[in-house]
Amino acid sequence: MKLQLFIVSLLNGLVLTTQEEGEQLNLSTDEQNGFFNINNFQSDNTTFTYDYAGGDPCQRFVPGFNSLCMMAVYIIVFVVSVLGNGLVIIVVCSMWKSRTSTDIYLMHLAVADLLFCVTLPFWATETHYGWVFGNFLCKLLSGFQELSVFSGVFLLACISVDRYFAIVRATRRLSSNHLLVKAVCGVVWLVAGLLSLPVAMKRQSMDDKDLEQWICYDNVTGESSDVWRVNMHVLHHTVGFFLPLVVMVVCYGWTLVTLFHSRNQHKHKAMRVILAVVLAFILCWLPYNITELVDTLMRGGSLNEKSCETRYRVGMTLEVTKVLAYTHCALNPVLYAFIGEKFWNQLLSALYKHGLLSKRLWVAYRKGSASSTGSIRSKQTSFSM
Repeated sequence: MKLQLFIVSLLNGLVLTTQEEGEQLNLSTDEQNGFFNINNFQSDNTTFTYDYAGGDPCQRFVPGFNSLCMMAVYIIVFVVSVLGNGLVIIVVCSMWKSRTSTDIYLMHLAVADLLFCVTLPFWATETHYGWVFGNFLCKLLSGFQELSVFSGVFLLACISVDRYFAIVRATRRLSSNHLLVKAVCGVVWLVAGLLSLPVAMKRQSMDDKDLEQWICYDNVTGESSDVWRVNMHVLHHTVGFFLPLVVMVVCYGWTLVTLFHSRNQHKHKAMRVILAVVLAFILCWLPYNITELVDTLMRGGSLNEKSCETRYRVGMTLEVTKVLAYTHCALNPVLYAFIGEKFWNQLLSALYKHGLLSKRLWVAYRKGSASSTGSIRSKQTSFSM
């Protein structure tokens, strides 16, 4: 959560410092080469193509938007996510004999987050320099991003169902079947891949004459362009957020009720972990999904815009909430792995085996964790619960 607060404060500070520059962008009519009509609809992440009746068209760029700030934040999220998810993958791979169903889900989740964060340096470059990587990478990285988002959300829902059966139903027969868990993960990746295909097929590197740079955007023209975008966004919001959120809320809700009525002395820690997981998912993704839904409805004409100022505010909010959503891939390792004793035991054991940790420190930590009943309990279940 501290990472989120740092990134949001960084965005807010740098955006405010550029507001004065944005106010100076009131160009004369002859200088407004970046203005255009809604019939020529085409945009990237920070540009708009709206012309209001009875007034001047809106500027292409959001006043006060700082692309260098976006680059910096993307790189920070990239570095933190690579380190965190990389450690999770290494640790889970070293747990061949003691691996649980949740551990398998966590490893796949780390792979999805790692796949997502690998695309961030490319989008960071695009925010400032435009798309300079060609058409193939435009399609490939767009598909990877969609694939990782869908698979990550589905895996989070699977983890909630797994915890529900283990705690509420007290059924470990299903969760202990590694073949079944791997099959579920395979289905998750398959469905996520199918859902990401339309974006990968429609995305294309295009030369935007008004922006004087190349962009990676959906190549959809004609009267059906708005309908296609609305349908894709509604599908993304419904299948990629709201349905998994319902599954998580229901499963973790029942789990919380069960833990609350149990006599386990460690139930409060488990409850805090569950609440942190759900709140982090909601705080990271809900603002972005709501803002993108509003933006989609405005572009499709379902919501009326009274002024360019409204358009600018929605655009800026969309960029800030997008960065907030992207930080979730860096938070997942902390929420699901780093807070558990089992993770640290396995990590230190792996470091000791590779000669990166002295035997004295390794033995001292194992003695300390062995005396903790909470540690023993975490070894028998999963990383965090």
